[in-house]
Amino acid sequence: MSESTEQGDRARDDEARGDDVYQPTHSDAQNRPSDELDMQNVIGERDLDDMMAEGYSPPERPLAVGRYGTTGEEQQAGETLDQRLAQETPDVAPPEGNGIGDQVGGDGEPVDELAGEERAGRLAPAEDPSPRRPSDVVARDVGIDGGAASAEEAAMHVTSDDRLGADEEPGAGDEPGAGRE
Repeated sequence: MSESTEQGDRARDDEARGDDVYQPTHSDAQNRPSDELDMQNVIGERDLDDMMAEGYSPPERPLAVGRYGTTGEEQQAGETLDQRLAQETPDVAPPEGNGIGDQVGGDGEPVDELAGEERAGRLAPAEDPSPRRPSDVVARDVGIDGGAASAEEAAMHVTSDDRLGADEEPGAGDEPGAGRE
């Protein structure tokens, strides 16, 4: 009896080693992505580097067929100076300035009315004995360093309290008589 059981177990093991060992029970058609594939990552498709390496071939069409000088008679007579100048493309000068506030009759560069003209230097935490504001918004000017200022420091300007409106509170970094914008 034990011999027949062993043969039965071997037969089941042999069956398990056939083509039917791993067969998914359902199709993955439900799990396919609904959006289009990224052609950059698809195997067998040209990627962006291949397209860039090909170069550009301009369309083959006649460019100057309708211009003066295509017939033998016109070539013999030649073009007048006016005809040659009409074919030239004018040199367009780039506009002067950076385009911000360059309107004729405009107010000029946009500047905040409350920002002072004097730029602040390096900023350091202020030692305020009676803090009126959180300490992370209060700073004092410790002068300009030998290196260049960061963008944040370059944006800071010194203002005085009397330039602020009566209904406004002084800005961050105010010391008596000076403020930061």
